[in-house]
Parts: sequence; C-alpha cells; structure tokens
Amino acid sequence: MKTPYEILNVNEQATDAEIKQAYLQKVKQYPPDHHHNLFQQIHTAYQTIKDQKSRLNYTLFQYPEADFDALLDHALAGSETLALSADSFDKLLQASIDDSIFQFSTSHKIHNT
Repeated sequence: MKTPYEILNVNEQATDAEIKQAYLQKVKQYPPDHHHNLFQQIHTAYQTIKDQKSRLNYTLFQYPEADFDALLDHALAGSETLALSADSFDKLLQASIDDSIFQFSTSHKIHNT
C-alpha cells in the first residue's frame, strides 16, 4: 500500500506549499470525472498530509508503538513550525493512546473467541 507521500510524489520533508502544488498537479493529471478511484486516493493522501498538524497525526497513527520523542522529531523535521496548542497536542496524544488500546483490545478479543 502506498503512503500519502508516494501517492503525491513528494518527500517527507516537503512544505505545505510543495504538497499543495503536487496535489493540484495530480488533480489536473487525474480529474475526478475520468479517474474517480484514483482521484479519491489523491484527495485522501492530500487531506492526510496537507499541513504539519495533519502530518503529525498521520505519523503518530502510522507508528503507534514507536518512541514518541523520535516521532515528534520526525514530524518537526520540516522547515515550518508546528502550530499546535498544548491542549490540542494533549488531545492528539490521548487519541493516539486510545487508538492503540482499542487496537490491542480488538485483536485480543479476536484471538480469544
């Protein structure tokens, strides 16, 4: 399965503007009226990594078992600053933890039934 970065053909250090430009180029190349499924993939990829907050969210959910400090460093490696309040950050972190617990409990129930 391709990552959003691969779908949009950008690297993980791309700026918001570079990601938007890549998205617009892909939309021109694959308009929704002729390439509906591919357009949906392109649009979803763009929504997933369109700004640093979205990229941080994607990174946290992509690697929930990884070292959080390394993930934050990875997400902040771009040249733009992260515009995320402490409250929003706390909610994002809690959602990540809740999702990890949910995934564990779901897989545990599947294996025990």
